[in-house]
Amino acid sequence: MLVAAAVCPCPPLLVPEVAAGAAPELDAARAACADALGVLAAARPDRLVVVGPADEPGGGPHPEGAHGSFRGFGVDLSVRLGRGGADAASGRELPPSLAVAAWLLERAEWPDIPVEGLGVGEPLAAERCVDVGREIGARAGRVALLVMGDGSACRTVKAPGYLDERAAPFDAAVARALGSADVEALLALDARLARELKASGRAPWQVLAGAAESVGLTGTPLYEDAPYGVGYVVAAWS
Repeated sequence: MLVAAAVCPCPPLLVPEVAAGAAPELDAARAACADALGVLAAARPDRLVVVGPADEPGGGPHPEGAHGSFRGFGVDLSVRLGRGGADAASGRELPPSLAVAAWLLERAEWPDIPVEGLGVGEPLAAERCVDVGREIGARAGRVALLVMGDGSACRTVKAPGYLDERAAPFDAAVARALGSADVEALLALDARLARELKASGRAPWQVLAGAAESVGLTGTPLYEDAPYGVGYVVAAWS
């Protein structure tokens, strides 16, 4: 059963070594992510499932102990998902979103409980996202979710997707839904609009909605901003 969830953005810039001189600009986001993970730990889960956006070959399950790195972003820094599963080192590398999650967990000194990852592709239909979430939420024991994903990338003319007037209302709706644990609002997100606005979080958020639909968790908004023209939201559900 799902007992808690944390929602965090997944830009590699959250990692100070990647951000370099711009690192202080995301200090507030990092602090909010730490607070969200604190809510997860306080729920005393038996297992943590980390869900984040991933294209092939990073999609699908990633076992505990799976490794990731930020070499693709010019930084010789490696991370590992959880503390066990050392034999997973030879498997597929974590996609960037799950590598950021692994870094957040290491930074928070996450408790020594089983951790697994799941990369979900942007094209995954809402119905399938819900099914995946239901499967996670129906597991035995106390399950927590760490859900990674960014909002639109079109908030300013310097944003990765340039300025789109639909971006701010989209991000505001997402922030309200995540901050209030509004499952129905998350399920109603328009996949096509999310794709056009280059929002990576739509599928992971709908996996969360599927996992939480029958639980009745309460949401707490912790952070909302759009540095670099990309919408970032941090929230905790408990």
